[in-house]
Amino acid sequence: MSDTRLLPVLPLDDDVVLPGMVVPLDLTDTETRAAVESAQAGTPSQASFPGIRSTGATKAEVLIVPRVHGEYAEYGTVATVERIGRVPGGKAAVLLRGTARALVGRMADGPGAARWVHAEDAPETTGDQTAKLAAEYKAVVISILQQRGGWQLIDAVQQVEDPSAVADLSGNAPYLDTDRKVELLTTLDVTARLEKALEWSKEHLAELEVTDTIRKDVSEGMEKQQKEFLLRRQLEAIRKELGELDGSTDDTDYRARVEGAELPDAVKKAALAEVDKLDRTSEQSPEGGWIRTWLDTVLELPWNERTEDVYDIAAARAVLDADHAGLDDVKERIIEYLAVRKRRAESGLGPVGGRRSGAVLALAGPPGVGKTSLGESVAKAMGRKFVRVALGGIRDEAEIRGHRRTYVGALPGRIVRAIKEAGSMNPVVLLDEIDKIGADYRGDPTAALLEVLDPEQNHTFRDHYLEVELDLSDVVFLATANALETIPGPLLDRMELVTLDGYTEHEKVTIARDHLLPRELERAGLSTDDVALTDAAFSRIAAEYTREAGVRAANRTIAKVLRKIATKVALDQVSLPLTIDDADLETYLGRPRHLPESSLPASTQRTATPGVATGLAVTGAGGDVLYIEASLADQESGASGLQLTGQLGDVMKESVQIALSYLRSHGAELELPVGDLKNRGIHVHVPAGAVPKDGPSAGVTMTTALASLLSGRVVKADVAMTGEVSLTGRVLPIGGVKQKLLAAHRAGMKTVIIPQRNEPDLDDVPAEVLSQLDVHAVANVREVLDLALTPASTPVAQAA
Repeated sequence: MSDTRLLPVLPLDDDVVLPGMVVPLDLTDTETRAAVESAQAGTPSQASFPGIRSTGATKAEVLIVPRVHGEYAEYGTVATVERIGRVPGGKAAVLLRGTARALVGRMADGPGAARWVHAEDAPETTGDQTAKLAAEYKAVVISILQQRGGWQLIDAVQQVEDPSAVADLSGNAPYLDTDRKVELLTTLDVTARLEKALEWSKEHLAELEVTDTIRKDVSEGMEKQQKEFLLRRQLEAIRKELGELDGSTDDTDYRARVEGAELPDAVKKAALAEVDKLDRTSEQSPEGGWIRTWLDTVLELPWNERTEDVYDIAAARAVLDADHAGLDDVKERIIEYLAVRKRRAESGLGPVGGRRSGAVLALAGPPGVGKTSLGESVAKAMGRKFVRVALGGIRDEAEIRGHRRTYVGALPGRIVRAIKEAGSMNPVVLLDEIDKIGADYRGDPTAALLEVLDPEQNHTFRDHYLEVELDLSDVVFLATANALETIPGPLLDRMELVTLDGYTEHEKVTIARDHLLPRELERAGLSTDDVALTDAAFSRIAAEYTREAGVRAANRTIAKVLRKIATKVALDQVSLPLTIDDADLETYLGRPRHLPESSLPASTQRTATPGVATGLAVTGAGGDVLYIEASLADQESGASGLQLTGQLGDVMKESVQIALSYLRSHGAELELPVGDLKNRGIHVHVPAGAVPKDGPSAGVTMTTALASLLSGRVVKADVAMTGEVSLTGRVLPIGGVKQKLLAAHRAGMKTVIIPQRNEPDLDDVPAEVLSQLDVHAVANVREVLDLALTPASTPVAQAA
């Protein structure tokens, strides 16, 4: 049966005292003083005198009961009053020692102001694992004390043997909160109490170990930083002294420059790594120079520099029109680009998927149409920087992607150098002569351009030299080319193709008057008040002295006229001011070199003889007329078969065979004497034999020439034609209609025959050209022959 004692209650707020603990309490607290005084009053033979003293043989006892959140615990701790005195500072205090657990019973009366209760002894239970758990817990407590540096307490802990007392050591643990200590106080099973204390102590020990590891790492890191700082200062002092001895000083602090530059995070990380490597590199090592060159290149790139686009669409169009006449397709595309950019800016829309809204355009056309100069005008209209990259003749892939830094003298590629030269991340980059890139054992530059010109990839372009990502998605790329055939298909697919097919005669006159003449006057040392050329003179230069899609030859011709005038002025042969009309050109340029075939006497025209037809072709210099001649061997000569000359390609050779097969199978229908062909040879020739020729668009011209030869009817001199022919006589569509019609117009043709399925292409032809040409869209060969051949009643010379 449990013993019951009558004890005064000492409530303890938010703290717990377990048996075996010795705690000092402040006697200035009213409840603490009342409990101690009541305990002393209820204890017989209790001496009372001032000063620090020990109690007599019978010590006063109190019941310390935890009060958590205003509520008393079910159990308390019986504690004896060991000493009463003053602590340093003069305050009165009492020293209590916990002795046993007790169940808080009913209230009772007692002396003093404290509350008295019946305290019933709480018996404890043990089990088979109690001793083992006590030993394990003691070891954990010792480990915690070692971590905290409590070496003086370790001996006291080792002397505790009773398992219950070992478990109650947890009452001194500062890492346990009040609720856990109350739980330990109310747990009478020593085994369960040890298990709880052991679990919580192991958790705390693990935290201590982690904290200690972190503390050591931080301490080592701080020591390393301090050591590195001191060594760097010493290294700077040594380098300074060496520089003074060598008579040279290097004040470049790459680390400060990298830290101060607004670099992307990945670039800054790579740059700092190179700075660390530079600090470890000897001054005599060549690698130091390579690293400095790389750092200079990275720091000079405009990573966060961008120019603001001009969103005044009308002003941008005015700039383009002022610099270039015609070229409406390109101008419209640039204006569309600016309009979309303006709309996105007004809507507050940012990059999509990290990709900005750049553009990749391919300007394809013959020489002299203004492809290169157009790039600078586009940049001016957009308010962007302009840089030109000449690609003609390069064969090394490293020219595009850069050299790897393992090579001596490595440099970044032309794209990175263009961005560096422009000084902004959104310039207009002109890739000039992209169709003239070669390839050899060093790689294929066109393959490297696939990444540069792909809007889906170029926001993460990686140069071999830099080895960091460069965002090219905001760059406007303009690539120029004369011939699309030499550009690989995958590369061409990544560019938006805009064809510049050449200028009309009216556009050439405008360009010559507004652009070429003022520039050449300045070069010749003349002014607009000194020399003037009439529009008629410009028109004759474009039509008779030059025959080209562009204006390059016209520019040279104008320059020649002005040089002649400057010479005559120097020799006092003419006086200024001077006006040059079309009739005056022969004085300075001689007789015209290019006269329309139709302007010659009928007897001297090429088509005056049966078997000659005028075709249209597209070359690298634009559209051009192509004469095709056919002759029939005399039966007595013994010649037979088909002979082809003029450096014809396989496609053109097949076109001749298809034309001949069609005429043989439809001779009776077309009223042609095809029966004579079995014993007579046919010779087809295309003049300008030194120039290779190929393509399917000469099919109708071949057929017309052979039909003219067999029928004896000449082809009309002012008729030109183009189209592919099939074995059934169908006229199939071809390409380059605009260039071919411009060439026909330049050559003085009046009638042009095109395939019926090419009629939509007429929308691209300037209206002034269409108004001067009679264009017929045909579906079969019979329509071609009816339009091209003169009537049968017309007397003609016999075919050879």
